[in-house]
Amino acid sequence: MTIALTLACLALAALAWWLQARRREEVARHAREVAELKERFEETEHAQTARMEAMLDSMIEGLIVLDATGRIARVNEAAETMFGMSRMMAGGTLLEAVRHHEVAALAARAAKEAKAIEQEIRIERPQPRVLQVSVVALRSPTGAEVGTVLVFHDVTRLQQLEAIRQDFVANVSHELRTPLSLIKSAAETLLDGGKNDPAVNARFLEIIDKHANRLSLLIDDLLTLSKLDAERVELDIRSVGLRAAVQDALDDALTLAQPRAIALENQVPVGLSAKVDAAKLRQVLGNLIENAIKYGRERGRVVVQGRATGAAMVEIAVCDDGPGIPAEARSRVFERFYRVDKARSREQGGTGLGLSIVKNLVQAHGGEVRVESELGRGARFFFTLPEAEANGNGTAPSARG
Repeated sequence: MTIALTLACLALAALAWWLQARRREEVARHAREVAELKERFEETEHAQTARMEAMLDSMIEGLIVLDATGRIARVNEAAETMFGMSRMMAGGTLLEAVRHHEVAALAARAAKEAKAIEQEIRIERPQPRVLQVSVVALRSPTGAEVGTVLVFHDVTRLQQLEAIRQDFVANVSHELRTPLSLIKSAAETLLDGGKNDPAVNARFLEIIDKHANRLSLLIDDLLTLSKLDAERVELDIRSVGLRAAVQDALDDALTLAQPRAIALENQVPVGLSAKVDAAKLRQVLGNLIENAIKYGRERGRVVVQGRATGAAMVEIAVCDDGPGIPAEARSRVFERFYRVDKARSREQGGTGLGLSIVKNLVQAHGGEVRVESELGRGARFFFTLPEAEANGNGTAPSARG
């Protein structure tokens, strides 16, 4: 009996040990499963966070998110650039990060009014910008404030373009009004009896013809710029000998240079050639040479030089010996209708679009334009074009043809 009882006890003990072992194994397995689930969840959460960060950083708009206490919770790269701040500012206040009281005031106002607010602001650091700010307070279903989102859209370039558009309209209106007024005045004089006097008749007909031509040139230049802006200019690219092309342009300019006794010199080396539309090159050279004659020194000279730059490009320079261009005007001379000396420009005539057309035509060929000048020592206008191989006799075709 004692042996049977002992065996029963041992069996029960073995069963208890086995059950405990199974329980420990189940507990361990469950713990492993929980750990794996947690790891997967954390990986998923991390991946989602990474995707969210990447998406926010790809935005061109600046984004700042504040938590319920008004502290910074998230900043994207665009906002960092706009305000010159770092993501180390997370946890700081909005005012500390952007250093702009108006932005901080907008965030506080949005939280109080519980509605989206939009406003335009101007910042000076790290560089002057105009920003369109949209601010909205975030609330839970119960109405509790959970944070604030600020979105910044940089409208600096849009404002600049709008200013350029307004200036362009004003300048075109002025350029059209002046010759039209003179034509109308001359026509009225003739109609009022001037046509009966041969001397008066001839003089006022010359005025009408002159300013009608001025209107025609202005319209032609505006159409050219319109095509360039729309990238609708077709280029007939060929290998063109630059010395011959420059000589053609200088010959065309003789009638303009002779009244001012200005000498025209062609210093472009023989054999230098470019891949260019010959007609467009002639237009570029014509504008630059005409400009040099108009603003050069009377009894002075205009020199055209050329060289290979060594980077599969050639460079042409049109130089005059006039009064030069002030430093503050050099960056603007290629703008439409911009005039360094407005009074002299009106007297000399022209549409005020020549240098802008030069810039656009050169860029259409893949080249660049620039100007160098010192007051009292003239101006030098440079432009580059793709270099072309010379033909067998060391020259390339002329621009004429």
